[in-house]
Amino acid sequence: MESITVARSTDVAEARRRAVSAAGVPGWGEKEQSTVAIIVTELGTNLVRHGGGGEILIGRHGEGDDGGVEVVALDRGPGMADPEACRRDGFSTAGGPGTGLGAVARLSSFVDIYSRPGEGTAVLAHFGGAAAAGAAQGRFVFGGMCLAKPGETVSGDEWRAFADGEIGSIMVADGIGHGEAAAEAARLAGEVFQRHRALAPGLVLARLQEALIGTRGAAVAVARLDLGANLLAYCGIGNISASIIADGASRGMVSLHGIVGSTPRRPQEFSYPFPRGALAILHSDGLGTNWSLARYPGLAEHHPSLVAAVLYRDFARRRDDVTVVVARARGDGA
Repeated sequence: MESITVARSTDVAEARRRAVSAAGVPGWGEKEQSTVAIIVTELGTNLVRHGGGGEILIGRHGEGDDGGVEVVALDRGPGMADPEACRRDGFSTAGGPGTGLGAVARLSSFVDIYSRPGEGTAVLAHFGGAAAAGAAQGRFVFGGMCLAKPGETVSGDEWRAFADGEIGSIMVADGIGHGEAAAEAARLAGEVFQRHRALAPGLVLARLQEALIGTRGAAVAVARLDLGANLLAYCGIGNISASIIADGASRGMVSLHGIVGSTPRRPQEFSYPFPRGALAILHSDGLGTNWSLARYPGLAEHHPSLVAAVLYRDFARRRDDVTVVVARARGDGA
């Protein structure tokens, strides 16, 4: 994803220009690009007018013909007492026409908002791709934020997710260091995972150990969610953190020390209960580990991308690549 800082009204035009450039989707024409420009303009204007400035993230959601553009607006401003009212045309708290979030809702295929008075606002908008599904795959909805270290042009992190019936799999890779060499290792990890994604996590890590020899290496974690058995199988090597959020409680999962592709280490797989309604959250060490969803009432019920975005906003270290991935079974929330 690309991050665009919006601190003042003059930044909105630059955000619009960069968003249209970053939102290149095969087959899109002037109409689609214009729509993305309007969405980013409205969100950027709201950041300045209501949020005291903030950040816009833009990237892709979904894959292939089902893919589209994902836009996230984040601020730490006064927040909203009634987000649903604020997204209706004609509602304004700053003396304007009240068309900002209303326009975003009309033009987007999916919109989700999380806001609390005094704690800022996060707005997620999808344009194009699978509309109401919100980037769902099978029985699952996946969402994630993946951003480069400030000053770098590419992220050394990578994440992939897929679903087949009641089985879902997630991979997060953090290439050692930063820049293109780290990104190369992470991309290779993603490609190997894509080929072997139907295997158990421990077997996937074994394939990755071999494939990443000769690269910088990476920290990698793979989670396999089995809704039929209500279990999550997990295997991680390196500094990837992973948690299950269920019934208001958080349970961490075990990643072993080492570097995939460099440190000889026998992958060890662990199994955890994964009840209906649970979230699985994996992130690289670009995100601090002192977060807790308990401090965000109701956030766990929102789209996984919005959950990931709020955690990124409040806990990204801002001195490293950062990836946050969230998964939920469809029908249990978003």
